[in-house]
Amino acid sequence: MAISEVGEYAHLDQAQIEELGRELDAIRAEVLESRGDRDYRYIHSIIRLQRGLEISSRALLYFGARNRTVWALGTGVLAVAKILENMELGHNIMHGQWDWMNDPEIHSTTWEWDLVGNAADWKHTHNHLHHKFTNIIGMDDDVGYGVLRVTRDVPWKPRYSANVLVNTLLMAGFEWGIGLQAVSLSAALPGSTEAPEERRRARRFIVKAGKQILKDYILFPVLAGPGGRQALTAAVTANIIRNIWTNAVIFCGHFPDGAEKFTLTDVETETRAEWYLRQMLGSANLDGGPVMNLMSGNLSFQIEHHMFPDLPSNRYSEISLKVRDLCERYDLPYVTGPLWKQYLQAWRTIARLSLPDRYLRRTADDAPETRSEKMFAPGPPMPGLATALAGLRKRRARAAR
Repeated sequence: MAISEVGEYAHLDQAQIEELGRELDAIRAEVLESRGDRDYRYIHSIIRLQRGLEISSRALLYFGARNRTVWALGTGVLAVAKILENMELGHNIMHGQWDWMNDPEIHSTTWEWDLVGNAADWKHTHNHLHHKFTNIIGMDDDVGYGVLRVTRDVPWKPRYSANVLVNTLLMAGFEWGIGLQAVSLSAALPGSTEAPEERRRARRFIVKAGKQILKDYILFPVLAGPGGRQALTAAVTANIIRNIWTNAVIFCGHFPDGAEKFTLTDVETETRAEWYLRQMLGSANLDGGPVMNLMSGNLSFQIEHHMFPDLPSNRYSEISLKVRDLCERYDLPYVTGPLWKQYLQAWRTIARLSLPDRYLRRTADDAPETRSEKMFAPGPPMPGLATALAGLRKRRARAAR
């Protein structure tokens, strides 16, 4: 099933893992030391760009929403503005990537993003739980978001037959899935017996979601006057576009082939170097240029982000060159690919795991969506993980002929 011995799976001994960790610490220290004016200029240029796009979209929808071409243009610009706010600004600011500037406008403790979920609860589920326990079954709720089966370590139940339908709904309403991830709405009901913190969390969500609904679906359509109905449909459409894009980027970073899952076996004694290694093995990147990097919030470098979540996102591109070099030297895979391929693999896994295990061909230890160190036994020792995986693929290809 999932990986229980990370070093064994990676074909590295403890000394090699610790040396890898020291090299990654050196990369981190170098970036921390070199932060300065170019990073300041970058993030403030993105803020200006995002605000300019949002103001432009609102103006288009205010003055020309009844013209179909203008409506489509305004809706598209609004969707881009929302994507930038969520991905390159909100997500990265709330990771503390820009706290070193001591700018209260873009500090992780003060930023509230353009989503129905509130920042404080997201930072707990994402920054602490997801990034600390990345892809650990039973600890990281992002492994399926509590509604999907994306690994065979989760026993099949009849409700998972609807995996594809559920993910389609999750994709369209992704902000709601993220916002409700750690929220029990029943805790907000009068007479609830839930813990006080659960009740407070539910009330915070309701207040934030209410403000978001008021802004997007009431205030701006009313301000649009005669074009209010068109402004309303534009807001709904832009939010859905943003949700679908965000879902695609995040799923491509966590669920394509090669983004591994782990058990809780040794996490309590995990060293920093072992944590780095788990992040490298549990994440996947997206191939693309500057536009892809910007529109994904630089989560096209998901591997680098998972190892260095609080470093400025504009540095991930240069960091990735050094991480690739480390992967080559330690014979580790560096999982990356185009968005269409990674997303297709994620959807294939979701569709495949809607079926009971008895209908699946590969064993639970060597299926693309769930691999473990047991896939290499029995057999002679292999020099490194990347070489070992390539060897297995060649042998299977020959056997299939």
